[in-house]
Amino acid sequence: MLPPFHNEPLLDFQNEANAGPMRAAIDSVQAALGGEYSPIVAGARKPTGDLLRSVNPSNFGEVVGHVHLATREMAGEAIEAASTAFASWSKTPAEVRARYLLKFAAMLRRRKAEFAAWLVYEVGKSWVEADIDVAEAIDFAELYAREMVRYSLPQPLTHWVGEQNELYYIPLGVGIVIPPWNFPLAITVGMTVASIVAGNTVVLKPSSDSPVIAAKFVELLEEAGLPPGVVNFLPGSGAKIGDYMVEHPKTRFIAFTGSREVGLRIFELSAKTSPGQIWMKRLVAEMGGKNAMIVDETADLAAAAADVVIAGYCYSGQKCSACSRMIATAPVYDEIVARVVEGASKLTVGPVKDPANWMGPVVSKNAFQTILNYIEIGKGEGRVALGGGVLSADQAGWFIQPTVIADVAPTSRVAQEEIFGPVVAAIKARDFDDALAIANGTEYGLTGSLFSNDRARLERARREFHVGNLYFNRKCTGALVDVQPFGGFNMSGTDSKAGSREYVSLFLQGKSVSERL
Repeated sequence: MLPPFHNEPLLDFQNEANAGPMRAAIDSVQAALGGEYSPIVAGARKPTGDLLRSVNPSNFGEVVGHVHLATREMAGEAIEAASTAFASWSKTPAEVRARYLLKFAAMLRRRKAEFAAWLVYEVGKSWVEADIDVAEAIDFAELYAREMVRYSLPQPLTHWVGEQNELYYIPLGVGIVIPPWNFPLAITVGMTVASIVAGNTVVLKPSSDSPVIAAKFVELLEEAGLPPGVVNFLPGSGAKIGDYMVEHPKTRFIAFTGSREVGLRIFELSAKTSPGQIWMKRLVAEMGGKNAMIVDETADLAAAAADVVIAGYCYSGQKCSACSRMIATAPVYDEIVARVVEGASKLTVGPVKDPANWMGPVVSKNAFQTILNYIEIGKGEGRVALGGGVLSADQAGWFIQPTVIADVAPTSRVAQEEIFGPVVAAIKARDFDDALAIANGTEYGLTGSLFSNDRARLERARREFHVGNLYFNRKCTGALVDVQPFGGFNMSGTDSKAGSREYVSLFLQGKSVSERL
């Protein structure tokens, strides 16, 4: 009997007992930078010589790792390897598969500082954000192990005289796991371990912005004794290998987290049947958002402003759940904008190797240029109340100032399109009715927040604020596993509810068996 699930505690780096090991890990990982990582198919490493340089976004002259990119032929080999491994792995008892996850979680827990340090270097996470990422990865493994055991137990059915009836949950087959770079450990771990604990085998194609962290994850799975071929590691571009794997007739499901554009392409490709395909492919997708925090005239403005700053700028606004729009009713609009500007102006920004820096870089040159382009658009659509540019002209990392663009129209581009950077658009609403309509007036529906002390408005928002994760009088980021199951509506994806007790079921199919007695 497994003990009840509990969330992994987060570390307080003000405590030297936590800060000391993190400093040591930062130094140790720095000494290990620049290594080579190869695709792994059926347990065998397959270098190709076509190398991707993964660089430190806080210091883009520093190479985190050299990653061999897989070929199209190798993608086919990986799917075949996963298909071969499925024959035995799918028959492995659920409680045995769960023990692999528990072993992995225990090993990761002992190496939290090391993995957090890799997150600092490869994707520019602050110490706090890196610790959150690692803790969530541990939570996913612990929760999904327990849930698979539950799904493997006899399922309750209504008794029918003269028959023995049973309901089983069985695995799907070979899956393609395509995680994002912004939670390169937690989401990569979550989608992968949910797939394999259900009895499936996978090909993991990491983001090109975070392949080293994914490689370290696969190495830890190997150390935990996972059989070869259950997880195959295949770094490479979507154009070269991603589309091919999604379309492959032996692909049974795709688990994806990323942009709306890529998600819709996967949706389209996966809906088409390939020669030899005998099933409809299942898609589990989370595709981002344009999240709004509403502040009305009854709210605690100091608390609201503090949480907008955290939700808008933690990890440089590079969270699917980040506050991208602040919508305030007219009586408090000017004051809340001023408070947010004041709070955001005090944020320390710089290389996150130094824990004194609260906000770090954006992840890549491409992200850097895209965000700056949106800021230029915003200058024509509203008033730049804070920021609006790079941190300094001679910087060696992808640093952008915390930016507030005020007085924008609800239909403007910066109020409608996902920027995925440290930019908050401030929108004035006539009243609460208008604020709610503005919040719902996008194609997304991931997270949202309402700051109000009016019970009638809170209850109305419960019914009418159309997002998958809704928060009252708190920030719209920071969903905890099995506390706030995460996933959204509309163009935010399939509302898969990662970190929920139902998530593993997305990688299973039910089989009903009836015997007449």
